[in-house]
Amino acid sequence: MPTEAKRRTVEELREQLDRSSTLIVSEYRGLTVKEIAEIRRSLRKQAVTYRVVKNRLMKIAAAQSRGSALDSLLVGPTAIAFGTDEAGTAKAVLDVMRPFKQVRITGGLLGDRAIDASGVTRLATLPGREVLLSQIAGAFAAPMATTAGLFDAPLRDVAGLISALADKQSAAA
Repeated sequence: MPTEAKRRTVEELREQLDRSSTLIVSEYRGLTVKEIAEIRRSLRKQAVTYRVVKNRLMKIAAAQSRGSALDSLLVGPTAIAFGTDEAGTAKAVLDVMRPFKQVRITGGLLGDRAIDASGVTRLATLPGREVLLSQIAGAFAAPMATTAGLFDAPLRDVAGLISALADKQSAAA
């Protein structure tokens, strides 16, 4: 029979899973409590929550919201970074973990899809959401500007010819 504390922990984890679109899973073996607190503090500044979890309780919480995609990543001592911005979360975790060589990123979860450690690294190299949206807007705007320029060119050329003809007439007179 599960204790009340375990039920409460599972409920907290489920709520955190519902609020987060991205999870980065790491093995924290070899870190001191002080170092984990330092990591939490650094990540909190970047709107990322870092939490040491019990694998069994996390599997129970994830089964009800994300399915079994997370199960393969929950091996050994596990800590999970919860975030809402996919690329931003991965970049923040990798930047903060860089000084701690003993921490190993084991993978991540985007929505309900698991990615491996190299996928987390590739995700961290992507530009942020705002930059990607502005690039998409630029990609849509560029062809429209080119098209407008193509339609404007013949009119501009006719205006130039009329101006040159008027200059020639006034020079001849």
